[in-house]
Amino acid sequence: MSRFTERIPKGSLLFAPMEGITDEPYRLALNEAFPEWDHYFTDFLRIPSTGMYQNKKITDHFGEKVNSNSSLRKKTGFQILTSHRARTKEHIDKIKELGFDYLDLNLGCPSKKVNSHKGGAYLLSDLPALREILKTIRDNFEGLFTVKIRIGYRDDKNFLDLLKLFEDEGAEAITLHGRTRDQMYDGRANWDYIEKAVQNSNLPIIGNGDIWEPIDIKNIFDQTGCHGVMLGRGALKTPWLASIYKENINRLESLDKEDLLRLRKNNLDLYFYTLEKHYMKRGIKEDALLRRFKAFSRYLYDDFQRGPELRSLFLRSRSLQEFYQHLSQISEEE
Repeated sequence: MSRFTERIPKGSLLFAPMEGITDEPYRLALNEAFPEWDHYFTDFLRIPSTGMYQNKKITDHFGEKVNSNSSLRKKTGFQILTSHRARTKEHIDKIKELGFDYLDLNLGCPSKKVNSHKGGAYLLSDLPALREILKTIRDNFEGLFTVKIRIGYRDDKNFLDLLKLFEDEGAEAITLHGRTRDQMYDGRANWDYIEKAVQNSNLPIIGNGDIWEPIDIKNIFDQTGCHGVMLGRGALKTPWLASIYKENINRLESLDKEDLLRLRKNNLDLYFYTLEKHYMKRGIKEDALLRRFKAFSRYLYDDFQRGPELRSLFLRSRSLQEFYQHLSQISEEE
């Protein structure tokens, strides 16, 4: 057993790192309300090309409460985003000195701004620069090191070479989203690439992309043989999807649309009230919290009857009280 598989066993469900979403209060709330998730990640810390982050910024990014709780610390990976020009080594040294023991490198971000600065998925097209970054991290960081990637930048021509490169340079697992960067989120993620990675790499492969329902989790495991599954947009649609999957694992095929809608509605109150508690503890003001709640609602009402209308109601809420009034009506109306 490798140290990665010891920390993240086969069959694990991972909540994806998402910029502007998976900060410490969000992760704390999620773990309190829906602890069935096996692992979480920080949103990425962008390594600068000039200047240095202070220790407090790095620690705050991971979260002081998470850092001081051994079980949460073990359940959380620290994701970074860097480029060939960035001060990677200096910040890796700081991260190491602060005691963080799991780094994940973001090589999948499709953002135009990130890629224009030759970071994120762009590096999948520049193997010499990518090799140097991987080597810098691996030579200076003794902890667990993984990568999150897409199948390529503009196309898949480097796909097999990338798998070998990660293995050669000491990455310990690969999370693979089944699209190129240029595909963004168009069409369907191609799980065949995840299966191909499982067949062609000695590293554990985490499958990612278009996993929306409990049955999708079963299907991606069955089709690809992947070690674990990471959920991003599907987890925002149903932040308790890991709970539904694990509690219904023996009857997934029999869950119909009405069952799933009922299971999705059941925890809406718990989700938002737990989020409010943890954000208020951080001193987040009501107007800022309302903006966050609206952002979290992007996929939440997909498939609901009157879904677009419901989403519009929440997005037009002028106060938390109004937001919660709409929330309380869902069970009665749906």
